[in-house]
Amino acid sequence: QNVNVTRLLSRCMSSMAHNRAFASASESSAYLTTMRNVGISAHIDSGKTTMTERVLFYTGRISQIHEVRGRDGVGATMDFMELEREKGITIQSAATHCQWNGHEVNIIDTPGHVDFTIEVERALRVLDGAVLVLCGVSGVQSQSLTVDRQMKRYRVPRITFINKLDRAGANPWKIIEDVNTKLRVSAAAVQVPIGLESDLKGVVDIISREAVFFEGDRGQSIRREDVKSAIGKDMQELVEAKRKLLIERLADVDDVLADKFLADEEI
Repeated sequence: QNVNVTRLLSRCMSSMAHNRAFASASESSAYLTTMRNVGISAHIDSGKTTMTERVLFYTGRISQIHEVRGRDGVGATMDFMELEREKGITIQSAATHCQWNGHEVNIIDTPGHVDFTIEVERALRVLDGAVLVLCGVSGVQSQSLTVDRQMKRYRVPRITFINKLDRAGANPWKIIEDVNTKLRVSAAAVQVPIGLESDLKGVVDIISREAVFFEGDRGQSIRREDVKSAIGKDMQELVEAKRKLLIERLADVDDVLADKFLADEEI
């Protein structure tokens, strides 16, 4: 009887271990479906480290925003090397993580200087997607071209974030045209800025037709309004024109959208 009990206990323990392993594998699989590795790349001084600082702040990862070479002497979170804080540039890729809408996002901030482009190459190997940051004034620059070639080589899907629209001379439509012609990527806007330079107030979401305003000291408070009540007629026409262009670009690669577009159905 003792032998039988021992065998029974052994079988039970083995079964429990198998179930735990199966549950662990299932949990791990479910966890991986909500995990993303996202890289941020750009030409030097396009503001990618500054943008990463805002991402960490708005997702609750950090409680204060510090600037690259800021007056407080602290420096941006991702500039962890003393030399980076001193020079105000990213030298080595830095990784962090945040949570957003039930997803775990691993962020890799890469250098923008040509001398450290090997760091970008290393990071691209593990990415699910990337953000190509472009300056709203300077647009596509030399290192932007290099980063774009690297992303294409590793087949990394990317979105383009046009930064510094509050600067004098900012022109997002010129930047998008640069992406189309210089990078040879079929790009279209998904947002329209409300104002430019010192008049920048928010953005219009082209897909949902919502005007989004960021209020408060750091833009923490988000106010959404219907486009018709939030902006003037001229801008509404611009939004509709950009929305039509976005649908045309998507219809080139999506048969369902193409059928709806050709049938003149509401999308």
